[in-house]
Amino acid sequence: MTRVCLIGSPEVNVRYELLSRETSREALSTYDLERPFENALAVRTVSVGAAVSLLNDLQWYLVRFVDEAIVQEPSVTEGEWLSRDLAVALRNGEVEPEETAEFLKVYGVEAAEPIDPDGDADAESDADADDADAAAAGTTAADRLVEPLYVRRTDGEVPEYDLRDVDETLVVRLTEEEFSP
Repeated sequence: MTRVCLIGSPEVNVRYELLSRETSREALSTYDLERPFENALAVRTVSVGAAVSLLNDLQWYLVRFVDEAIVQEPSVTEGEWLSRDLAVALRNGEVEPEETAEFLKVYGVEAAEPIDPDGDADAESDADADDADAAAAGTTAADRLVEPLYVRRTDGEVPEYDLRDVDETLVVRLTEEEFSP
Protein backbone atom coordinates (compact mmCIF):
# COMPACT_ATOMS: atom_id res chain seq x y z
CA MET A 1 0.00 0.00 0.00
CA THR A 2 1.14 3.50 -0.79
CA ARG A 3 1.05 6.01 2.06
CA VAL A 4 0.35 9.73 1.81
CA CYS A 5 1.43 12.02 4.64
CA LEU A 6 0.37 15.65 4.92
CA ILE A 7 2.59 17.68 7.22
CA GLY A 8 0.78 20.73 8.51
CA SER A 9 2.00 24.29 8.59
CA PRO A 10 3.16 25.28 12.09
CA GLU A 11 0.38 27.84 12.62
CA VAL A 12 -2.51 25.45 11.89
CA ASN A 13 -3.89 22.15 13.14
CA VAL A 14 -3.87 20.22 9.86
CA ARG A 15 -6.29 17.53 11.00
CA TYR A 16 -8.85 20.09 12.13
CA GLU A 17 -8.48 22.20 8.99
CA LEU A 18 -8.89 19.25 6.61
CA LEU A 19 -11.75 17.60 8.46
CA SER A 20 -13.71 20.79 9.16
CA ARG A 21 -14.24 21.48 5.47
CA GLU A 22 -16.79 19.46 3.55
CA THR A 23 -14.86 18.84 0.34
CA SER A 24 -11.62 17.71 1.99
CA ARG A 25 -13.54 15.72 4.61
CA GLU A 26 -15.37 13.87 1.82
CA ALA A 27 -12.12 13.23 -0.07
CA LEU A 28 -10.60 11.71 3.10
CA SER A 29 -13.73 9.89 4.29
CA THR A 30 -12.89 6.56 2.64
CA TYR A 31 -9.48 6.34 4.33
CA ASP A 32 -8.34 5.33 7.80
CA LEU A 33 -6.61 8.43 9.15
CA GLU A 34 -3.28 8.03 10.93
CA ARG A 35 -1.10 10.47 12.85
CA PRO A 36 2.52 9.48 12.17
CA PHE A 37 3.95 12.82 13.36
CA GLU A 38 2.86 15.86 15.29
CA ASN A 39 0.53 18.00 13.18
CA ALA A 40 0.46 15.45 10.36
CA LEU A 41 -2.22 13.31 8.79
CA ALA A 42 -1.55 10.12 6.84
CA VAL A 43 -3.64 7.68 4.82
CA ARG A 44 -2.98 4.51 2.84
CA THR A 45 -3.93 4.33 -0.83
CA VAL A 46 -3.72 1.51 -3.35
CA SER A 47 -1.07 3.03 -5.64
CA VAL A 48 1.08 6.03 -6.48
CA GLY A 49 -1.60 7.04 -8.98
CA ALA A 50 -4.28 7.00 -6.28
CA ALA A 51 -1.98 8.96 -3.95
CA VAL A 52 -1.35 11.63 -6.58
CA SER A 53 -5.07 11.76 -7.38
CA LEU A 54 -5.92 12.32 -3.71
CA LEU A 55 -3.32 15.09 -3.47
CA ASN A 56 -4.78 16.71 -6.58
CA ASP A 57 -8.27 16.53 -5.04
CA LEU A 58 -6.95 18.25 -1.90
CA GLN A 59 -4.84 20.88 -3.73
CA TRP A 60 -6.82 23.92 -2.50
CA TYR A 61 -6.37 22.80 1.11
CA LEU A 62 -2.75 21.76 0.69
CA VAL A 63 -1.79 25.26 -0.44
CA ARG A 64 -3.42 26.79 2.64
CA PHE A 65 -2.72 24.34 5.45
CA VAL A 66 0.06 21.91 4.50
CA ASP A 67 3.81 22.53 4.46
CA GLU A 68 4.63 19.28 2.72
CA ALA A 69 2.85 16.35 1.12
CA ILE A 70 4.95 13.18 0.87
CA VAL A 71 4.30 9.72 -0.52
CA GLN A 72 5.76 6.38 0.53
CA GLU A 73 5.73 3.72 -2.19
CA PRO A 74 7.11 0.29 -1.16
CA SER A 75 7.92 -0.69 -4.75
CA VAL A 76 10.38 2.23 -4.90
CA THR A 77 11.75 2.12 -1.35
CA GLU A 78 10.59 0.62 1.93
CA GLY A 79 11.90 3.19 4.40
CA GLU A 80 12.06 6.45 2.48
CA TRP A 81 9.40 8.84 1.27
CA LEU A 82 8.99 10.65 -2.05
CA SER A 83 8.16 14.30 -2.52
CA ARG A 84 4.87 14.98 -4.24
CA ASP A 85 6.68 16.18 -7.38
CA LEU A 86 8.74 12.98 -7.49
CA ALA A 87 5.62 10.84 -6.99
CA VAL A 88 3.97 12.65 -9.92
CA ALA A 89 7.07 12.11 -12.09
CA LEU A 90 7.04 8.39 -11.23
CA ARG A 91 3.35 8.06 -11.96
CA ASN A 92 3.81 9.81 -15.31
CA GLY A 93 6.76 7.59 -16.26
CA GLU A 94 9.14 10.57 -16.42
CA VAL A 95 11.63 8.91 -14.05
CA GLU A 96 12.43 5.31 -13.15
CA PRO A 97 12.40 4.20 -9.49
CA GLU A 98 16.13 3.48 -9.47
CA GLU A 99 16.79 7.07 -10.58
CA THR A 100 15.15 8.62 -7.51
CA ALA A 101 17.73 8.11 -4.76
CA GLU A 102 20.30 10.90 -5.23
CA PHE A 103 18.60 14.08 -3.99
CA LEU A 104 17.28 14.01 -0.43
CA LYS A 105 15.65 16.08 2.28
CA VAL A 106 16.36 14.55 5.69
CA TYR A 107 14.21 15.56 8.66
CA GLY A 108 15.26 15.02 12.22
CA VAL A 109 12.61 13.20 14.27
CA GLU A 110 12.29 14.35 17.87
CA ALA A 111 10.70 11.88 20.24
CA ALA A 112 7.35 12.90 21.65
CA GLU A 113 6.92 14.03 25.21
CA PRO A 114 4.72 11.60 27.15
CA ILE A 115 1.14 12.77 27.56
CA ASP A 116 -0.32 13.03 31.03
CA PRO A 117 -3.49 10.88 30.87
CA ASP A 118 -5.08 13.09 33.56
CA GLY A 119 -4.98 16.01 31.16
CA ASP A 120 -2.56 18.01 33.30
CA ALA A 121 -0.40 18.81 30.29
CA ASP A 122 1.73 21.91 30.36
CA ALA A 123 -0.42 24.90 29.41
CA GLU A 124 2.22 26.04 26.95
CA SER A 125 1.97 22.81 24.97
CA ASP A 126 -1.22 23.82 23.20
CA ALA A 127 0.77 23.97 19.97
CA ASP A 128 -0.92 20.76 18.93
CA ALA A 129 -4.51 20.10 19.98
CA ASP A 130 -4.03 16.59 18.60
CA ASP A 131 -2.10 15.79 21.79
CA ALA A 132 -5.24 16.40 23.84
CA ASP A 133 -7.15 14.09 21.51
CA ALA A 134 -4.41 11.47 21.88
CA ALA A 135 -4.52 11.73 25.67
CA ALA A 136 -8.30 11.36 25.68
CA ALA A 137 -7.99 8.29 23.48
CA GLY A 138 -5.34 6.80 25.76
CA THR A 139 -2.61 6.95 23.14
CA THR A 140 0.73 8.71 23.13
CA ALA A 141 1.78 11.94 21.48
CA ALA A 142 3.35 11.75 18.05
CA ASP A 143 7.00 12.38 17.28
CA ARG A 144 7.83 15.76 15.76
CA LEU A 145 9.66 16.45 12.50
CA VAL A 146 12.32 19.14 12.84
CA GLU A 147 14.34 21.24 10.42
CA PRO A 148 15.25 19.42 7.21
CA LEU A 149 18.74 18.98 5.85
CA TYR A 150 19.19 18.88 2.06
CA VAL A 151 21.83 16.32 1.04
CA ARG A 152 22.95 14.14 -1.86
CA ARG A 153 23.34 10.43 -1.38
CA THR A 154 27.02 9.53 -1.78
CA ASP A 155 28.30 6.01 -2.43
CA GLY A 156 24.82 4.69 -1.71
CA GLU A 157 24.78 6.20 1.80
CA VAL A 158 22.64 8.96 3.27
CA PRO A 159 24.89 11.57 4.91
CA GLU A 160 24.43 11.95 8.66
CA TYR A 161 21.83 14.42 9.92
CA ASP A 162 23.78 16.98 11.95
CA LEU A 163 21.43 19.90 12.59
CA ARG A 164 20.22 18.55 15.95
CA ASP A 165 20.84 15.62 18.20
CA VAL A 166 18.12 13.15 17.17
CA ASP A 167 17.86 9.38 17.33
CA GLU A 168 15.86 9.02 14.12
CA THR A 169 15.48 10.68 10.75
CA LEU A 170 12.92 10.70 7.97
CA VAL A 171 14.32 10.66 4.43
CA VAL A 172 12.37 12.23 1.56
CA ARG A 173 13.58 11.72 -2.00
CA LEU A 174 13.36 14.84 -4.17
CA THR A 175 13.50 15.77 -7.82
CA GLU A 176 16.65 17.57 -8.91
CA GLU A 177 14.57 20.74 -9.38
CA GLU A 178 13.34 20.61 -5.76
CA PHE A 179 16.88 20.04 -4.50
CA SER A 180 18.42 23.00 -6.31
CA PRO A 181 15.72 25.53 -7.20
